[in-house]
Amino acid sequence: MSLIQALILGVLQGATEFLPVSSSGHLVLVPWLLGWSAPGLAFDTIVHWGTAFAVLGYFWRDWLALARACWEAVRRRSLQDPQARLAVWIVLGTLPAGVVGVLLEDFFESMFARPVAAAAFLLVTAAVLTLSERFSRRQRDLAHLTWLDALLIGVGQAMAIFPGLSRSGMTIATGMARGLQREPAARFSFLLATPLILGAGLLQVIDLAQAGDLVAQAPLLGVGFAAALATGLGCIHFLLRYLQRRPVYPFAIYCAVAGGVCLVVALLGR
Repeated sequence: MSLIQALILGVLQGATEFLPVSSSGHLVLVPWLLGWSAPGLAFDTIVHWGTAFAVLGYFWRDWLALARACWEAVRRRSLQDPQARLAVWIVLGTLPAGVVGVLLEDFFESMFARPVAAAAFLLVTAAVLTLSERFSRRQRDLAHLTWLDALLIGVGQAMAIFPGLSRSGMTIATGMARGLQREPAARFSFLLATPLILGAGLLQVIDLAQAGDLVAQAPLLGVGFAAALATGLGCIHFLLRYLQRRPVYPFAIYCAVAGGVCLVVALLGR
């Protein structure tokens, strides 16, 4: 992989991690369509880490408020504060994907070598987004989030470990299906992603360091990280504003078209 390719894939990651169109699917399909070598799970994880820092940067006030609420909850032994409950729900929602990722790491890593599977899962993402927009009753905000909401949204995040299943798409759609309004569902989706992505990135960096590959890959990983961070900040801001008044149908259409085109290319013998 060249530095230009790392830059392009980093921008692609930052643009697609928060938009419900599957960043992992794009990191599989774009190199495949362009004839590039697959970036690998290490690069994919590091650029995901860049977008995790984008979440930390964009929502730093939210994270500070959550930390203060947690401290007060421990001191008073009470979860009356909605912010303290939200922090607990984030931890609860992180568990399903963490467990699935640890138990089935090798299986999911193998999926990144299967462009056809990624294209097919893009079609699933399109269907999930369409159904959630069409049939959900969007009436609640984050103050009324329950433990069951958080757990089910976490299950949606765990399912999105498959490339092509959009993490933000699955979590936003699940939140909407549970009655959350679009913007609060997206906000919880972004907060929920942060611990998982940071943890996965840290484990991958440790693996690279032990294998002696960290220094060799550092320039590519650094370019990808920076590009994903900068682009991610812009896309978070865009999507939160967009979802205040507009539906998710355009993202569903994009996923359906992209997945369909890639499947046709594969069937024609690409």
